Amino acid sequence: MNKPLRRIAIFCGLLVLALLIRDNYLQYVRADQLSSEKDNRRVAIERYANPRGDIIVDGNPITGSVESKSGDFKYKRTYKNGPMWAPVTGYSSQAFDGSQLEKLNDGILTGNDDRLFFRNTLDMITGKPRQGGNVVTTLNAAAQKAAFDGLKSRGGKGAVVALEPSTGKILALASYPSYNPSSFAGNTNDDAKAWNKLQKKNDPADPMLNRALRETYPPGSTFKVVTAAAALENGKYNSADEPTQSPLPWVMPGTHTELKNEGNIPCKNATMRVALQFSCNTVFGKIGADLGNDKMLAEAKKFGFDSEQFTPVRSNASVFSDHMNDSQTALSSIGQYNTAATPLQMAMVASAVANDGRLMKPYMVDELQSSNVDPVSTTDPQELSRPLSPKNAQVLQQMMETVVKDGTGKNAQIGGGVTVGGKTGTAQHGVANSANPYAWFISYAKLSDGSSPVAVAVVVEDENANRDDISGGGLAAPIAKNVMEAVINSKK
Repeated sequence: MNKPLRRIAIFCGLLVLALLIRDNYLQYVRADQLSSEKDNRRVAIERYANPRGDIIVDGNPITGSVESKSGDFKYKRTYKNGPMWAPVTGYSSQAFDGSQLEKLNDGILTGNDDRLFFRNTLDMITGKPRQGGNVVTTLNAAAQKAAFDGLKSRGGKGAVVALEPSTGKILALASYPSYNPSSFAGNTNDDAKAWNKLQKKNDPADPMLNRALRETYPPGSTFKVVTAAAALENGKYNSADEPTQSPLPWVMPGTHTELKNEGNIPCKNATMRVALQFSCNTVFGKIGADLGNDKMLAEAKKFGFDSEQFTPVRSNASVFSDHMNDSQTALSSIGQYNTAATPLQMAMVASAVANDGRLMKPYMVDELQSSNVDPVSTTDPQELSRPLSPKNAQVLQQMMETVVKDGTGKNAQIGGGVTVGGKTGTAQHGVANSANPYAWFISYAKLSDGSSPVAVAVVVEDENANRDDISGGGLAAPIAKNVMEAVINSKK
């Protein structure tokens, strides 16, 4: 071979070698990066090339897929009763990606998850198109409907969370106002308009905010359940009927300010049972100040405060502050000052009391399935903490049951041998309490056999209501009652 030909051959060989190196670099070194690149349209086309798997409630799909009428994305997502289920499902959109269960379980739902490799290989051999798997939730359809309809009937804003105390299963997760994820599931101008209309800058009601998980509110008097637990756990009081050392009036430490009670109620040296029944600020504020910030904070943390929760959808951390003086601790111990809680958090408080002091980790996905409904993974109940001893939990149950039987929570009573324990709350809102307060109610139901199938937290924001008509017992307790009844009836 003459010299020029040899040079050409070497040059061509180097080109081929460079091509092979580049090809292997792209396929192996940068494969993951390229596959997740937002501008890689082939990945998106593949993602929507087949119908997604479904999100399942009570054995029935609450999602679906239809063929797109335009563009190169073949299928788009549909939702049944979309606004009711949006706080659970989130959305899957050709234009705006996804959120919540749709986003977190995208690999299962599209069929691209590595755990579906064997199923996908079989389908490829038999010539079947790739199929998505399913997400089986813990939700109870009747409870969710009762929660959503109850909030909708109030016409304001709010949220409901219901848990199964013995396992931590989320039975209802409702937020109002809500949105229909189907309205922007595609990739057209109409989808873009629907999306933009729902953004907070265009809709002050912020319908896409998941108030059950992502909004923290002052919990008001519902937090007195945590304060009562701290009193029992730290040995300040040993029973529900022991008189407390609570003068009236009571001046907060380091101030000249009297802590006020709402109305003419029997709070002087009241027992904790009576103090919870009539929601005495002075009793529980003094308990918090006497115990001090450290002990109150420790008890709040046992209930889940100051930690994000993953259900698997993330829930904001609820707040009980550190480094507070005694008067600030007193206000925080009645659910005001810096104290803030998500509805999920307050449902966890009620759940732990109902479950004899054991707090279970809340979760909403029971099982992930392949396309032929074989289980890919299952969720086992997991204990999160023990905020109360069984003895003290039962004392607190007696107190909460008195609230519903003879106190401010009578609207949550259920007949037929069902015992309800609860606590109302009317939380101050706005500068100098200038805005309408938030109406709270937390509760649990106990059956005649002693089991507790459901614990609930309800918060209602009604900016248009008459201020004097706003109370946890009046606005929130009836919703909680309907949710608890829905769970109980579904188990018959």
